[in-house]
Amino acid sequence: MVHHAFTLAGETLHALPSGALHWPAQGLLAVSDLHFGKSERRVRRGGMALPPYEVQDTLTRLQADLDATRATTVICLGDSFDDLAAQDGLTDDARLWIARLQAGRRWIWAEGNHDPGPVDLGGTHLAELRLPPLTFLHIADPAGQGEISGHYHPKAQIRTRAGTLSRPAFLIDASRVILPAYGTYTGGLRSTDAVLDALMAPDAIAVLTGRQAVAVPMPR
Repeated sequence: MVHHAFTLAGETLHALPSGALHWPAQGLLAVSDLHFGKSERRVRRGGMALPPYEVQDTLTRLQADLDATRATTVICLGDSFDDLAAQDGLTDDARLWIARLQAGRRWIWAEGNHDPGPVDLGGTHLAELRLPPLTFLHIADPAGQGEISGHYHPKAQIRTRAGTLSRPAFLIDASRVILPAYGTYTGGLRSTDAVLDALMAPDAIAVLTGRQAVAVPMPR
């Protein structure tokens, strides 16, 4: 078993090695912080160009997760685009690929701080999704319960026999899950950061992504 199974608000969820979250009982797949168009946005704002492959790589991984889970509902938990103009920079091939992934599925774009308005790519735009007993949104509410969010791009660093390992990671406690960034070029905030330390309970775990999901006590 390469995923990590756990419960939140009585529901069984799977943290996938890719950074996606699967809710089998609802046929739902959640991903966060895709940041499509990061390469285009950097160039538009006068920055150094990045290899323009992040959209293709992110969509390839997303398609693999949808094929594996057969999810019928997809929620993208905000910052799906590096900014609202980034969607205009998507190639026709990328737009068609997204349309194919959306076909036959309920697709929800949650509002993020990078993309606070609707996108012109099909699906539904919502500030958040309440699907009791769980709530899906971009930024964690410190008082939230049964909450699934993103925004912080958490990473965790552990020591192994081979040395130090740092990976994007889920952060999980009894109240919430914070998803790692799914986008290829996204950075990360270490789990030792004061913001994440304050949000997560003392017994929180980190689930590192990679070839398989690896659960450890959340590094602080």
